[in-house]
Amino acid sequence: MTDTILVIVEQREGKLNRVSWETLAAGQSLATAMGWNLEAAVLGSGVGAIANEVAGKKVGKVYDLESPTLVSYTPDAFSAALKQFLSSVQPRLVLMPHTYQVRDVIPKLATSMGSTVISDCIGFRKEGELLFTRQMFQGKFAADVSFNCDAPWFVTFQSGAFRGDQAEAGASAAPVETVNIDIPADAIRTKPQPPFKEAKQAVDLTQAEVIISVGRGIKEQKNIELAKQLAEALGGEIAASRPICDSGWLPMDRQIGSSGQTVAPKLYLALGISGAIQHLVGMKGANTIVAINKDPDAPIFEIADYGIVGDLFEIVPAIIEAVKQ
Repeated sequence: MTDTILVIVEQREGKLNRVSWETLAAGQSLATAMGWNLEAAVLGSGVGAIANEVAGKKVGKVYDLESPTLVSYTPDAFSAALKQFLSSVQPRLVLMPHTYQVRDVIPKLATSMGSTVISDCIGFRKEGELLFTRQMFQGKFAADVSFNCDAPWFVTFQSGAFRGDQAEAGASAAPVETVNIDIPADAIRTKPQPPFKEAKQAVDLTQAEVIISVGRGIKEQKNIELAKQLAEALGGEIAASRPICDSGWLPMDRQIGSSGQTVAPKLYLALGISGAIQHLVGMKGANTIVAINKDPDAPIFEIADYGIVGDLFEIVPAIIEAVKQ
């Protein structure tokens, strides 16, 4: 077992999932704190370009794990490929972004290697031993958790826990090693089907760089059109707090919070959102938070970078006009 941290970079259909940069930033921070080596790996078929992109960051080495069976994601193929690879390189710590895909495969992978997972972490600290912080009870408490098993240790980081733009570039490109993975066809029990036709209506807000989010301060469903106009002007996505989605004013895939999506956009503009803890858990990792609320004591202002106390129905049209100019 080597004192190496390995970041598993996620790609979808040949495109790097940007939350992987956040995990790489976490790996760089951990490597500095522990004095360990940092490496990265990407799985797929024909993903050399992504491996080279990652090699531009401050890592010791990047592995390009190739197999025809990895063209499309299946838990069997990805788990088998990673188990085969990890057994050979033997890193001490394996980091992944806490995405839907990782949540699907990581229990299977860790169990097959006799290990365990500390999932959905928001940070770490070294206090004699390496501790990872994860939220409990919808963000009301934070617990420090350590491993009590043999390595490799598996950790997933919540979106927004680290900033992807803080992943350091390397002085020179890291070496890229192509590793051909042999996975027997009979090891894959699932067969991916074409995407469900209505899936295109869903939105993955974790990939949005600008999010305009509405709360109960929007008053009526018809007023959401104002927020949509602002989102269009800024090139962003529309989202909402839970009461809006529970009322059916926006679909559930637009909900931000502990029971919705966790996001970390460059800009999060909260319109008429008071800032309940369940909502803050889902968006506090945003680079810049702007809140508009008529209540000066709204909790959202405690985490906002910029706050505007006033009537959003007067302020938002002025912002739209300014942006258009």
